[in-house]
Amino acid sequence: MRIDEHPILGTYEKGRTVSFTFDGKTLEGCEGEPIAMALKNAGVMVHRYTKKQHKPRGIFCAIGRCTDCVMVVNGQPNVRTCITPLEEGMDVRTQYGVTAEPKEEQKI
Repeated sequence: MRIDEHPILGTYEKGRTVSFTFDGKTLEGCEGEPIAMALKNAGVMVHRYTKKQHKPRGIFCAIGRCTDCVMVVNGQPNVRTCITPLEEGMDVRTQYGVTAEPKEEQKI
């Protein structure tokens, strides 16, 4: 079941099915829906890990006010996925800390 109305993005028509990647794995979602919604529909609950304590974070407010859903999207870190519309071919990656660097490349 998908959300038909978002408190910030409003009401939108269900878009066509598009492919995108999440941490290298190909997933599908509806074009125009928030990235976070497509990820949740695919069973992805963790979007990032905090910098200091490496705690998992996911959707919290779902209206773009907090930063729990930020991810690396098309190489850009700190993208609020709860209000960013999904597009064909997007590259979405789990964020570790506040940069686009993968966890294994960071000095922890």
